[in-house]
Amino acid sequence: MDFSGFDLTALLPFIAVGFAAQLVDGALGMAFGIISNTALVAVLGVPPAVASQRIHVVECFTTAVSGISHLLHRNIDKRLFFRLLIPGMIGGMFGAYLLSSLDASVVKPFVLLYLTAIGIYLLVRGLLYPPVLREAKHIAPLGLVGGFLDAAGGGGWGPVVTSNLLVQGADPRKVVGTVNAVEFFLTLTVSATFIYHLGFADLAGATLGILIGGVLAAPIGAWAAKHFPVKAMLIMVGVVLTLTSAYGVYRAWG
Repeated sequence: MDFSGFDLTALLPFIAVGFAAQLVDGALGMAFGIISNTALVAVLGVPPAVASQRIHVVECFTTAVSGISHLLHRNIDKRLFFRLLIPGMIGGMFGAYLLSSLDASVVKPFVLLYLTAIGIYLLVRGLLYPPVLREAKHIAPLGLVGGFLDAAGGGGWGPVVTSNLLVQGADPRKVVGTVNAVEFFLTLTVSATFIYHLGFADLAGATLGILIGGVLAAPIGAWAAKHFPVKAMLIMVGVVLTLTSAYGVYRAWG
């Protein structure tokens, strides 16, 4: 690869996007794709299709670093991990298979409306109620739906799975760490064919910048997930999910 024309300053905005998106995703268990897409398309003017391609490539690397970081910080619930893993991968494969015949743009606004409602609920719960931790239920169906929506809708694993587990009252630190770890295998499953056709040449330019920022932020996000208070984490998840989902609805229907 020829680096003779390499310009680091041109990568700085993309490094910042990757760093910010992964910092939020690593700490809160969601929103890397949503934040990255919003920043690339709305702020930096990247065409939506190109932005989606770059983010899918980057996530294969950032989810690996994030998952390892959460493992080192003991943020992963092994039982929850394996209960999400297989259904998530099956849902992802099914969603990828149907992607060519489904109009995800029609379904996505309704999913975003649902996520906005979940975000508001979590925000209110974090503000008004002390956290009451319970064992989450319906894990396999949740993983199946989350994996399907992530593949067919161009994102949604973290928002769907993390938000639902938190609504059920599961331990936020374990939820964030486990969902991030499973996402690595989901991303590989959904993106394997796409990456094979795309190759690694697209790692130059903006994609490389997002990758650098995301990998740098992944260990910090895992540390934050371990040390943030439960109530503060619920409030932040609610705010991030509500704002990003509401903006997605506005872009889809505005």
